[in-house]
Amino acid sequence: MKKIKGNPIGRGIIYLILVIWSLTTIYPIVWVVQNSFKAKDKILADSFSLPLGDLFTFANYRKAFDNMNILNAYKNSIFISAMVALLVILFAGMGAYALSRYRFPGSEMLNSLVIAGMMFPVFATIIPVFRMEFSWGIANTGSWFLTMLSVILPQVAGNLSFAMVVLIGYIKSLPVELEEAAYMEGCNAFQIYFKVVLPLTKPSFATVAIFSFLWSYNDLFTQMFFMRRPDFYGITMLLNQLTSQEGTNYGLMASAVTLVIVPVIIVYCFLQKYIIKGMIAGAVKG
Repeated sequence: MKKIKGNPIGRGIIYLILVIWSLTTIYPIVWVVQNSFKAKDKILADSFSLPLGDLFTFANYRKAFDNMNILNAYKNSIFISAMVALLVILFAGMGAYALSRYRFPGSEMLNSLVIAGMMFPVFATIIPVFRMEFSWGIANTGSWFLTMLSVILPQVAGNLSFAMVVLIGYIKSLPVELEEAAYMEGCNAFQIYFKVVLPLTKPSFATVAIFSFLWSYNDLFTQMFFMRRPDFYGITMLLNQLTSQEGTNYGLMASAVTLVIVPVIIVYCFLQKYIIKGMIAGAVKG
């Protein structure tokens, strides 16, 4: 690493590789956005030109808002994602603290089960989860709240293992003397967690919350099982429905994809420092 830092040729090669890699990631997004401002026939004729002059049109976005209930889909997706992020940091935080600081019969097995939980994809468990929720009476109902709950619960369960692994490593790096001092002052376990541990682990909690929110927002598979009514659709489910109906209208599809990714880009732009800070802190301290 020292040789690379001191060698301008080595740095130049690394920067060149990073620039090429970033272009392969960014350009597809730019291509979709620019084609969202073109008519369908213009995209087929010239999909790589900038939407200037006669190529530019807002027709795709007008049609998207006229044909799709986008605002309602945004509301559903943001509600689900926010609740998933909130419940994940609540349950994962307390679970991670318990496994980090307490030793009890079966604690090592629970630690292993948490790690093992990351090995099972959602595809392998969706059928028993659906049957379980159907037996509870919350799946395939006409209730908006129960439908949202049926999507939130599997997504929370799917994020808990990752969140706990991240938080356990961070909490273990904290000096236990702080908690012992709080205990000597008369604090119980919950007061120690909320007043001592939680403020010190904000970077990792922010990272877990952001990743849980984005994962939930982008999740289509779970929504396909539990969202059957159009007024309950999330934004990714609405895009999937549009793709099946308007598969050849590339302008409309590009505008819909743009509307889907805009919130993700906004979240990352405003919260990227928390993502990077939390990941670096967890890696160094854990």
